[in-house]
Amino acid sequence: MARCRVIAVANQKGGVGKTTTAINLATALAAVGKKVLVIDFDPQGNASTGLGIPRNKRNAGSYDVLFDDVALDSVIVASPIPDLSMITSSVELSGAEVELVNAENREFRLRDAIRKSTLTFDYVLIDCPPALGLLTLNALVAADAVLVPLQCEFYALEGLSHLVRTIERVRRSFNPALDIQGVVLTMFDKRNNLSESVAADVRGFFGEKVYETVIPRNVKVSEAPSYGKPAIIYDMRCPGSQAYLHLAGEVLKREQKRLAA
Repeated sequence: MARCRVIAVANQKGGVGKTTTAINLATALAAVGKKVLVIDFDPQGNASTGLGIPRNKRNAGSYDVLFDDVALDSVIVASPIPDLSMITSSVELSGAEVELVNAENREFRLRDAIRKSTLTFDYVLIDCPPALGLLTLNALVAADAVLVPLQCEFYALEGLSHLVRTIERVRRSFNPALDIQGVVLTMFDKRNNLSESVAADVRGFFGEKVYETVIPRNVKVSEAPSYGKPAIIYDMRCPGSQAYLHLAGEVLKREQKRLAA
């Protein structure tokens, strides 16, 4: 894992397309030959469902890595998508916030598990829960960068400021190298003036950190999880899938620039 790039997909507000972004970005990266691991760190387990891992096949997962000293390598399962593996979530993870409060080394458990891995991946994407608790803190401490999905709504802007402050605190106290990889605008409706207004405000504040690609509202993207597939597999030609493919291209370009610098 020494050379892999760990990206936390995080936003404490629910319903912003966080999990959808994580699994479709992972699928797009795998499609161009990158070896990708998705860690489902959300107790709801939506990333596991969206990548076609049924609940009856979710045995040891992210909870066991945190609390049972289970090696990360031993809980990785192959997804139906070539070059894309994952660590599933389970209902036990819902109690992790309470269990972590008095746990030793509580902020670094996921980071340490990743560092001990002997497997090789190009990218590890962590699908964080929709809260700024100890699970998300573990993900931010383990990550090299944060990718923030942001719904084009007014309330989403308020939540973003809290996330930025949290990232700054994590940088100061636990992970000085943590950076914002980018902000992706989701659920964009070009017929809605509010979407345009929110997009302009976010670009004005974050500048080049905001991806050029915006993810539109799209029925196919909403339907795909019920079939246990990322939208890119369910219907590659729909506007949402095409947007995620373009987003993956932007992510790779930013990574190339980072390496060149």
